Amino acid sequence: MDTEQLTGGSTLGLGAWAYDRGDFVPAASPRLPLSTQGLHYGTAVFEGIRAYAAPNGRHLFRVHEHYARMLRACRMLRMTGMPQSVDELVDITVELIRRNAHDDRLDVYVRPLAHKLSLLPGTPLGVSLAGVSDGLSIATYGFPPNRSPRPTRCVISSWRRPARDTLPAQAKIAGGYATSALASDEARSAGFDDAILLDRAGNVAEATTANVFVVANGVLRTPPATGDLLAGITRDTVITLCQEAGMAVLERPLSPMDLRTADEVFLTSTGKGVASVTSLSGKDIADGEVGPVTIRVAELYNTAATTSDGARRRWLTHLAPEGG
Repeated sequence: MDTEQLTGGSTLGLGAWAYDRGDFVPAASPRLPLSTQGLHYGTAVFEGIRAYAAPNGRHLFRVHEHYARMLRACRMLRMTGMPQSVDELVDITVELIRRNAHDDRLDVYVRPLAHKLSLLPGTPLGVSLAGVSDGLSIATYGFPPNRSPRPTRCVISSWRRPARDTLPAQAKIAGGYATSALASDEARSAGFDDAILLDRAGNVAEATTANVFVVANGVLRTPPATGDLLAGITRDTVITLCQEAGMAVLERPLSPMDLRTADEVFLTSTGKGVASVTSLSGKDIADGEVGPVTIRVAELYNTAATTSDGARRRWLTHLAPEGG
């Protein structure tokens, strides 16, 4: 993910402070024991949340929905030791961003991570969910704004998205992202920017960390939420905004050929926003340029994410300026 490539102080890259198991602590001084269960077995869940810089200050975008999804995933992994509600997690996040004082020209990327921590007395060694304590950390990163739909060269990956009865698709479970890492590494080693993974049936599932849309004859199509994919909050945002703007959006299975023959293809995620897929496996999508529908979708999304007086202002949590 883009944020992991950023390093530095409290402006661009990792903030100076983090929240870890009940305390605000220096982010450069991790306190996790080597025996942390989430590290060994991938029994952790995370979210990616973004605060967008705007003329009247930053706004966390759909932060309540992100934390609600994370808490649902925590229940799936039997994480019952974290008492915070969605509203309390939002308050912690607002305070953490205030402490880190990222440059106000930047967006802020928020990474909460809930994980299995230590075996409780009487729990035998081995892979387990019950009988293991829980931990929660939150870090923030200064993140360069990217408002235009960045051209992205993709490849169909040789790796397949795990089926939803193999790994729950509706949660951001840390261990499942090994597949995304393998697919991303394969793509970048071959000179591409990202990979698109198929499901076991050979239909399009998602990109490594993003959902996939195609535009054909003026109609937007995206794989259904019931498939082997994480139906992202950015995906839901785009569907909602496009439908409100009078654009036809269908949730239907997509084949690789649907991508190759589309008028436009784009990706959506918290980190990417709206990104244009201009080529697939070395062949241009249509004329190889960012298309007009993708540009329009990006405009709708950016307006919703940065305009506090818009119809979708309930999606925004305003962050007071420093000293305010």
